[in-house]
Order: sequence, then C-alpha cells, then structure tokens
Amino acid sequence: MSFEMLQMEVGMMLNFSTIVASPQIGDCAVVDPAFEVDRLLREIERRGWRVTAILVTHTHHDHIDGVEALAAATGAPAYVGAGELEALRRAAPKATLHPIEDGATLVIGGERLTALATPGHTIDARSYYTGEAVATGDTLFVGGCGRTDFSGGDAPTLFGSLQRLATLPEETRVYPGHDYGQTPTSTIGWEKATNPYLRCQTVEEFVALRTGKSPPRPVRGSR
Repeated sequence: MSFEMLQMEVGMMLNFSTIVASPQIGDCAVVDPAFEVDRLLREIERRGWRVTAILVTHTHHDHIDGVEALAAATGAPAYVGAGELEALRRAAPKATLHPIEDGATLVIGGERLTALATPGHTIDARSYYTGEAVATGDTLFVGGCGRTDFSGGDAPTLFGSLQRLATLPEETRVYPGHDYGQTPTSTIGWEKATNPYLRCQTVEEFVALRTGKSPPRPVRGSR
C-alpha cells in the first residue's frame, strides 16, 4: 500500500480519527480530528511524521472539534465540502480552510488521494479515497450507515452516496468515522455482501430501512 492508514479511537463517542500517511516521505493527513488532539500529535511525532493536511468528512461537532487545535499545532490547512465550509469556519475560525470539490485530488507525501462527494448524512459530506482504502466518515459504517434525521440529512441522497462507494474495488478497505461495527474496518466487498443498507435494491427499500419503516435483514459473512 502506498499510504499507511492508522486508525485511532478518540473521545467517548466511539469516534475514529484516521491518519493517512506516506511513510517514505513522512507527510500525513488527519481525517476528522475531534478529540484527544494531543494524543494524535504524540503518535504522529513518535512515528516521525508531519501533518500537512486536515481532512473533514462532515461538520458534526464530534468530527471537527479538534480542527482548530490541530491546525494551530501544525499549520496544516483543513479541507471540507464547500457546502459545509461555513459550518467549519464557525467551529475553527483561526484555521486555514479550503473547500474541496468532488473528484479533487490532494498530494500527501507525493501520493495522491481523491475526495468523493458522499452527502446524505450531511449536506455536503466527503469521503477520501487512496486507491486502496477509503475514509467514509459517517456515510458508511461497518455493517451500517449514517443517520438521515439530522439537519442536512436526506435518505435518498445517502442511498446514492452508498451506491457510489459500492462501485469502488471490492478489496478497498473501509475506514469509518465510528467504531459501530463488529470490527473497526471492513472492505467494500464485505459491505456489499452483508451490510443491509448496501443490499437494498431500490431507493424506496433503502428509505424504508433507514427511516425505521422496514427491519434490517439478517446477513452473515466474514471479512
């Protein structure tokens, strides 16, 4: 793998912050720094890495509360979907912020990753795809998906985002924003085979399942 993915559980809400590093060069990006920024920085320093970018999947407080502290400590800019830029600016007014468009690439230590628009949990969420792994925030969990009853959420839109993620290669490793599943990570192939939300065949079926009008179907599989 060109990038090394380091997943760290932080805070009291089962959050994951994921560090995407180019170990040969030593540059890294931090996805969704919300809690325990000091511990993230200690681990990054221990490995001899330097933070060159902060990647925000969406702007719920449990994914962005540490953005300003991390930006202040490292000087790294933060990237977020344009539709959530103002929300991030309110939370991190002193940080350098940039909107990142769907399909835009960032270079971290000479390696490229791609921002994918995956709204539905929020109005303009992003996932970050390295070519071999994807950080999905609260769009896709291991065995589940994000809620759509918050402000900016929309079940049909989320269905489309999940369908987009399902087109990634099946071996793509999934790094979600919370430790809500049986294991911390999985693969796109496993999610397609077993995740009840990805097994929905129509948007109507998905909306009924996501809004609680239809129970999830039991599934089995191994990662």
